[in-house]
This record gives sequence, C-alpha cells and structure tokens, in this order.
Amino acid sequence: MFARVYQRLSAAMDRAGAAEHRAALAAGLTGRVIEVGAGNGRMFTHYPPTVTEVVAVEPEPRLRAAALEAARTAPVPITVVDGLAGALPGKDGEFDAAVTALVLCTVPDQAAALAEVRRVLRPGGELRFLEHVAADQPGAMRRAQRFADATLWPLLAGGCHTGRDTAAAITAAGFTITGVHRFRFPPGGPHGPAAPHIRGAATSPR
Repeated sequence: MFARVYQRLSAAMDRAGAAEHRAALAAGLTGRVIEVGAGNGRMFTHYPPTVTEVVAVEPEPRLRAAALEAARTAPVPITVVDGLAGALPGKDGEFDAAVTALVLCTVPDQAAALAEVRRVLRPGGELRFLEHVAADQPGAMRRAQRFADATLWPLLAGGCHTGRDTAAAITAAGFTITGVHRFRFPPGGPHGPAAPHIRGAATSPR
C-alpha cells in the first residue's frame, strides 16, 4: 500500500523542493556509486556525468519496477537490483560512493545497514545522505516524534521512524561527517513529525 502512495508522494515532494536537495546530494560524485533504497528512482536524473555507474538497490517490487523504468532515461548507466540494506549486493571496497535518500529511517537496523555501506565502500569513499531525523532540540517536535513512532506511523509509512538520530548513527559506524545541513521540509510547512531533515556527506576510514 505504501509503495502505491509513495510514487505520488515522491513526485509531490520533488515539486515542493526535494528535487533541489537531491541534486545537491549527487553533485560532484564520481566513479561507481551504490544507491541504497532507490525507491522509484527519483535520484536518477540528478547523477552527474562523472559517475560511471550506479547500482541501485531496492527490495520493494513495485518501486523496483518503477526504478527500472526510470533507469532507461537516466543520464548515467544505472543497474537496478533487488537487495536489502543489511546485506548489500557488492564486494568489499567495490564502490567509490554511496547514496541514501530518505531510507535510513525505514531500515530495521541502522547499524547493520551502515556497516554494510562501509564494507562496500573503498577506503576514503564517500557516503552522501538525505534523511529525515529526530528534532535537534528537545520540545514539542521531539514529543510528537516519540508519539508517532510508538503508534501507527511506522505501519502506515513503510516502516519509517521519525525520531532516529541518523547523524550519530553514521558517526558510530566509523564514518567521519564532513558536512551537514539541517532544515525542515516542506519549507513552508505544515511541519509534522517527519519535518526535520539533514543532508550531508561523510567519509569511510582510510
């Protein structure tokens, strides 16, 4: 059910400004890239020509079929594959960069997913992330996120958890965050539990 809704929702989000964040996320990437949780392929049009190949991992069949369709007109070669964040289809050190866009909120185990990202990245490889996260200050938003995560939100939103401290999880996985931009989306509101976002980059150990 969520996959059906997400195809419409992701297009509306891009029109509301998410496309600009996706473009910033992909800017300057080079070499081979693994995209974890590619969804219906909304990132594909933003990869620059310096990217030689994208391996796009998506476990949900309906979204994966949409990603296969989007890959046909992408500006760079994209291979869409079935797979899970906790068991990525890649050899150790195979990729120059990894991209996660609105996916680390949904994985069952963030630590396992990030360990897999680190495994398939070459030493010094880059992780680019665009995620909605826990509010950065205590208050009403944090309380709303705790309530949402304890009730029906994960069930209705494809396993999404709104209160995860994803930046801390990235650091705990051994990455060094080199830059992070915090913002709320959509920019003009209304601001629900999933409004706080981060976009940034981190490097794997050399």
